[in-house]
This record gives sequence, structure tokens and C-alpha cells, in this order.
Amino acid sequence: MNLNFVVIHIIIKYCIFVKQIRKDNKNMSIKDIQNISYDTFLKDFKSTLKSVFYEKDDIQKFSQLRGFPSLVFRDIMAKKPLSVAVPKEFGGRGMKVKECLGVLEAASYESLPLSLTFGINIALFLEPVAKYAKQDAKAPIFNRFLNERNMGGLMITEPSYGSDALSMETSNTFNNGKYHIKGQKHWQGLTGLADYWLITSRKKGEDGRLGRDIDFFIADNQDSEQRVIVEEYYNNAGLYAIPYGNNKLDLKVPENQKLVPGSTGIKLMLDLLHRSRMQFPGMAMGFIKRMMDEAIEHCNQRIVSGKNLLALDKVREQISSIQAAFTVCSAMCTRSSEHSGIENELAMDQVEANSMKSVITDMMQAASQTLVQLSGSSGYKAENIGARGIMDSRAFMIFEGSNEMLYTQISEAVMKLMKRKKITNLFDFLATYNLTTKSADFFKENLNFNLNMDLPQRKMVDLGKIIGRVVSANFVVDMGAKGFRADLVSECLISLKHEITASVSSLTFQESTNLITDYKQDSTWLNLV
Repeated sequence: MNLNFVVIHIIIKYCIFVKQIRKDNKNMSIKDIQNISYDTFLKDFKSTLKSVFYEKDDIQKFSQLRGFPSLVFRDIMAKKPLSVAVPKEFGGRGMKVKECLGVLEAASYESLPLSLTFGINIALFLEPVAKYAKQDAKAPIFNRFLNERNMGGLMITEPSYGSDALSMETSNTFNNGKYHIKGQKHWQGLTGLADYWLITSRKKGEDGRLGRDIDFFIADNQDSEQRVIVEEYYNNAGLYAIPYGNNKLDLKVPENQKLVPGSTGIKLMLDLLHRSRMQFPGMAMGFIKRMMDEAIEHCNQRIVSGKNLLALDKVREQISSIQAAFTVCSAMCTRSSEHSGIENELAMDQVEANSMKSVITDMMQAASQTLVQLSGSSGYKAENIGARGIMDSRAFMIFEGSNEMLYTQISEAVMKLMKRKKITNLFDFLATYNLTTKSADFFKENLNFNLNMDLPQRKMVDLGKIIGRVVSANFVVDMGAKGFRADLVSECLISLKHEITASVSSLTFQESTNLITDYKQDSTWLNLV
């Protein structure tokens, strides 16, 4: 039987079941949700995860299957985890970023796909709806999220345009009180599963030209006129529990389901994406902590030549890098909790948002790679959490902007500011820059050089990595001042200095490699011996 057919069949069955159980389970009342303390709410949620993943079912067994087992997903959603991202006036817990990140952390400690499912719903649907949707459109949406276990996602990416969102071809026209949306979208998490979609498109004029701005619409997939047609399910290599695919759009959406931007749709999109990137640390937090816990436990128990692996200096260095990632992520969560709420406008916060997303997702991938290496042969088992983590976390370095692109954008933004202030010395600028002023001194010996303002793109990536880590160090210093464990802070700064030193060496290395595309002539070694 064709593999893609099997995948599609399983996903369809899973989606049908999820939609059914939403209507069956009303385990916790809205009153309970709002009145219990967050500590109690989170403790109960974590207890449920332990129960469904290790007692009622075996997460190692189903982690290689498409979708979550029906009973597992039912019991998890019964705890109303998405209530943390619903405003109080609509029955939720109030959209406190701290609570949202805590749920993401708890979920990602057990399952990164589960955490991403919640992250998509929170940052890419519920928060923008709460901030930008018309008042009369909000109530039914939040009610269905709380009482019918509905879910929502975001459609930006198109098959021909990837990260080039401003060139999207999905169009909208207005007629008889409804917007007609036509186009193609793909690689949306929760394809075929979400009940609601935020859909981006460009206004189509009478001359057939598409406008420069971007419009956002809420589509209710339970309404036949607003239904997204899934043309193909992708056989994604990781994040098995989340369906992805190719979607056809031919929708008619009521006028009140268009989001209302503060100024332009492009600024709305930047605000939305920057907020989402600032909440990536919530999904990373539990994942990195799990990688560290697994690495310490394995190396403590594994005996080689009469000693455990923790006695080896290189092993301790490897695990300390995961520990540094844990500290950085903790600092990012602290910062995000204070700064990324919907009451704040984040459209201009490119450097901070891009630094958070790119640095922490690099660290997620490195942590899973380290755990697999330390686990030896057992790390190569498909059910090993490190092995699963390599493929699951790899996608985080790509979606919502590949890390290379985000590092380049960081460099472009900083160099623009340096030119405006007529500063060429990197340390001199970072010492006064609001995102790095508290950490720059620690890296002065590395950063005290004049920057070439005409860098090739590969060097822009190196510079972005440096700046991103200095920004991350600033978060760590701030967190240390609040009382976070001092030895973890100091060890983390040393680890970041090590990374920055390597990136500075790459940035200042003068020779460059070139790609030879017509390499086949005179390049067969067999002809030489």
C-alpha cells in the first residue's frame, strides 16, 4: 500500500476523532478554570500528562505514529490547557504570557509536538484574535475553544513564496458583505485538523492587480462557505503528531471576520510573528530541560572502565552546553513574560524577536544532538527521546523564518543603527545598545573591533549569531539580578563567550570558499590510481 495513502488515512481518522471528542468531554467548568490558582492548574496539567503518557499509554510506542492516541488527546484537552490564552471576559484565565509559557514548557518536557500544537493555537491564532478581531467575532470563537475543544492555526506560507510573504498571491475581493478569498497555502501546522484559520491575502483591484498590504481573515472551517480544502497531506519527517499539507482556498468570509490592524496589515503580521518568536522559549524550555535530565541520568548510570560517564571531562563539557541552553531559555521566558503580551506593540522589535527564536532553536537542536551522542547505540533507536528530538526540533530552525535569514535580518538592523550613529566599532555600539548594554562588557575582548559595513551574506549570518548571543546574555544578566541561581548564570555566560569567540573567528576569517557547480570533469578519484 502506498505510504502517502496510509499517512492520509491515519490523519483523517485522527482528525475525525478529535472533532468528536471535543463535543463529549466537559470535565472542567469555566468557573473552575478561572478560580483555581495557576500553580494548581499547572500541577494538575502536568499530572495528567504523566498519567496519559506513561500509565494509560506508552509515549515511546506512539511517538512514531501519526497523531496522538484518542484517549491521550481527550484527557489532555479535558484540562482546558488553551484557556490560558483566552481573555477573562470570555471565560478564560486572562492571557498572561507567564501562564501560556508554563503550559508550553510542561507540554514540551513530555512531547515537543504537543507543545507546538498549543503554541500554534496560542501565538498564531488566539492572541492575534484577542488583539485584532472585531468584538462581535470574538465571543463564539473563544466559547468554542473553551467548550468544544476547537483549535486554530495560521496560513501565510504559499508553495511558490515560502518566506517571501509579501509576494503572496492569495487574493481577496469584497462583494455582498463577504470577502471572497482564493489561493493556495501549504505547510500549515494542524492542516485538516484546525476548526479556525487566520488566513492572509492581498486585496485584488478591479484591474486584477494585488495590493501591497496584507489582510487577515478568520475562516470558520465548520462553515461550508469558509471551509479549507486539503488537497494533499505531507509525509513530514518529524513532528508526527501534527498534520501538515497543501490547502486550496476558495472561501467566502463575513465582513466582521476581517482583523482590524492598528495601522497596516504588514505591521500586524510583524507584531504577530515577533510575538510568536518571543514565545518560542516556552516550547524550548521543557524540551531542553528534558534533554539535560536524560543526559545527566544516562551518564550517571553508564559505567565505563569502573567510572560513570560523568567522570569524563568531555562529557561534562557537553552536558554543560545543554545546561547553558537551559539558563538562556529560562532568561528568555522571563523576558518574554514581561514584554510579549498583546498589550505591547512588537512590530519594531525585530532584533529581540529574531534573537530569541534563532538562538534558542539552535540550542534545541544542539541539545538533542548531544543527548544522542552521549547515549551511544541506544541513542540510535527510533523511540529514543533524543533521536526523536533531532527531527522534531530541526523544524523549529526553519519555520517562521529560517535561522540564517533571521540572523541576516539581525545584522542588517544593527548595522543600520550603527551607520546612523556613525559608529564602526562593534563593542562601542553594543555597549550603548539597549538590548546589550548590560552584557557587552563581558565580551569586550571579543567584540572590540571595527566592523566592515559591506559584509557578504555568509558573514552577515556570523554577525547575527554574535549579536543574538550577546542579546541572550543580556537576558541572562537581567534574570540573575532578579535572583536566579548565580552559578548557572556565570557558567552560562562562559558558554556564550565560547560560542561568540567561534563566531567572531568565522566572521573575521579572510578567505572564503566558492561553489564549483561544474565539478564533475577531472574529479573522479578512481582514474587516479
